[in-house]
Amino acid sequence: MAAAGSTSRERLGERRAHAPNRILEGRRQSSSFNKMAPEGNGGGARQCSKKDADSGFLGLRPTSVDPALRRRRRGPRNKKRGWRRLAEEPLGLEVDQFLEDVRLQERAIGGLLSEAPNEKLFFVDTGSKEKEPSRKRTKVQKKLLLQKPLRVDLILENTSKVPAPKDVLAHQVPNAKKLRRKEQLRERLAKQGELPREVRKAQARLLNPPTPKGKPGPWDTVERPFYDLWAPDNPLDRALLGQDAFFLEQTKKKGVRRPPRLHVKPSSAPAVEVTPAGASYNPTFEDHQALLLAAHEVELQRQKEAEKLERQLALPPADQAATQETVFREMCEGLLEESDGEGEPGQDVRPVASEAGAAEASPPPARLATATEKKTEQQRRREKAARTLRVQQATLRATRLRRQELFRLRGIKAQVAQRLAELARRREWRRLKRLAEDNKPRRLGRLKYQAPDIDVQLSSERSDSLRTLKPEGNILRDRFKSFQRRNMIEPRERAKFKRKYKVKLVEKRAFREIQ
Repeated sequence: MAAAGSTSRERLGERRAHAPNRILEGRRQSSSFNKMAPEGNGGGARQCSKKDADSGFLGLRPTSVDPALRRRRRGPRNKKRGWRRLAEEPLGLEVDQFLEDVRLQERAIGGLLSEAPNEKLFFVDTGSKEKEPSRKRTKVQKKLLLQKPLRVDLILENTSKVPAPKDVLAHQVPNAKKLRRKEQLRERLAKQGELPREVRKAQARLLNPPTPKGKPGPWDTVERPFYDLWAPDNPLDRALLGQDAFFLEQTKKKGVRRPPRLHVKPSSAPAVEVTPAGASYNPTFEDHQALLLAAHEVELQRQKEAEKLERQLALPPADQAATQETVFREMCEGLLEESDGEGEPGQDVRPVASEAGAAEASPPPARLATATEKKTEQQRRREKAARTLRVQQATLRATRLRRQELFRLRGIKAQVAQRLAELARRREWRRLKRLAEDNKPRRLGRLKYQAPDIDVQLSSERSDSLRTLKPEGNILRDRFKSFQRRNMIEPRERAKFKRKYKVKLVEKRAFREIQ
């Protein structure tokens, strides 16, 4: 019999078995350490008190220092700070190492190495096995070889010998007290000769069994009439007939009627527009050039608008600059009246104004005479006869014109037809204009709709592979512009950030000292 564990293993077992005696040797033993550390089976290790350990030549240890220089550590030991301080001391480090060694042995072999039986530590060595001549593997061997777990799975397996903690909740019965109480009640009722309620109900069901409800067959479906679900007179809506519409809407039995304008689309433009053929992955030369031309025209129009704005905002040249004389003439424009375009601004216009005032002040003499003189009876009769004659003449003239219009019926019909044709033409023109503008975005807010830029790549930017294809455009921006073009939302712009306070620049003292 040969020992598989070598002398080093035996020494390791002895060293781990005597570890508690080595830790507690020369130090005060506490009840917690005695409970934590298992008893060693080596024997022969003596334990002495702290006084005996400190005894030496002149009562000093070789590693001791002058008591006057030694400073006592103060602080509570029942606080977490005291735990940390004790853990950093040599005794705490040795205890941690011992406990870690115990945990390692429990994970590796399921217990302490010193307490393990010989069967776990030794085995009978019968020598090296002779290699059999290689044979071809049978199907059973190959199948077993395939069922063998992979090395990576073996590495990931849990190799700890420590059993998993018991799940207390898995062994608990829900409502255990209630069930136990019910069981005690059943036993008490059984002693009294009474049956539980569940048993009595089961017996009643056996005496009076319920009538079985058969599943609807195909004949039941045939007997049921068919009806249109969306028809106004379907059987589901017959119970709602004759009731108040407001009551039905408030009780959620009838939906609120949507106004007809909500069923009309704000624009007939398509939701998703097909991009031009020149924007494809591999377009033809003509399509790509046409798309480039369209993008060029858009950019050229934008450049012209920018140049026009610059010309309008630019300062006039030196020869056209405003002088004091031109400013004075512009300020006096329309203040002075010129006669027939020959008068000068310096001429006096007071005589003209005085003559106009005199003419307004002196009324005509005839008007004054008629206002003061009283009409005679003969004059009044003549005026009345003249008024009556004028009325008669107007009536005769109107009658004669009506009679003459009877002979103008053909011309009047032609005029009416011409007027109706003109109205129809205008109506058709407005309809066509409305249809043409239906695809265009309307003015919904203070901003105008601006078409997005055309996504196009130059001839030098085009790639011959989908891997190196550069994406163009943005799907979110495209949908946002589509909503604006279809009059679903108003054109918007990004909100401008305005700081509520002024930025104050302060020079720090460290920077000032460096300078």
